[in-house]
Amino acid sequence: MARIETKKLISYIENNINEFNEARLNKIGELNLNDILLRKNPYLFKAKNILTSQDLIQNLVDAYLSSQEETMFGTFLEGLAIYVCQTVHNGKKSAAEGIDLEFEKDSIKYIVTVKSGPNWGNSSQIVRMRDNFRKAKRILGTNAKKINVVAVNGCCYGRVNKIDKGEYLKLAGQQFWELISNEKEMYLRFIEPLDYKAKERNDLYIQKYSALLNKFTQQFSNEFCVNGIIDWQKLVKFNSGKEKI
Repeated sequence: MARIETKKLISYIENNINEFNEARLNKIGELNLNDILLRKNPYLFKAKNILTSQDLIQNLVDAYLSSQEETMFGTFLEGLAIYVCQTVHNGKKSAAEGIDLEFEKDSIKYIVTVKSGPNWGNSSQIVRMRDNFRKAKRILGTNAKKINVVAVNGCCYGRVNKIDKGEYLKLAGQQFWELISNEKEMYLRFIEPLDYKAKERNDLYIQKYSALLNKFTQQFSNEFCVNGIIDWQKLVKFNSGKEKI
């Protein structure tokens, strides 16, 4: 049974984790204080009784960066899953809309939509995925060769309580990685290479992050504080008022 070589796995991770780290650093350089103030809920931070510019800015920036990093790292994981399947099962990008991957294993044709984690979509997005699976099955069903087609919503981490969703299977974490790699422990194999040059990258990130916090804190204090006290009325007007301030 095919198995991905450790050297190939490590090489892919080291090359592509660099892209994630670069994107993470670049995101800090792209940030604008006004954009962050407009994106986040000012009422929430008032309800948390935040009193200083520094605490408010750190909360705002951390919340924004966390959501961005989750998305960026999810993209990395999805790419890794596709690479593993391509290497082990000769999987390929499907021509069908909304399908990330298709491959054959044990006389079954799998069509896969890859997501980062199991809690990825709202009801309308789930409906769209179901529709994409139906269309892909119809297309594959027109082939002369009779083949059993199984649709899979594959999630790179987490667990699911119910695998069989009727029209498709939902596999997460170990179960998903085992399907695409033929290895029960595949979900553990790529932990170690993830920290490639982690300290070097993290030191640079902390420098940029700290400079950003200092810059935004000073800017916010100048624009939204009166006698050192946050002017919540002005902040809410900036965030939610009909007219721009």
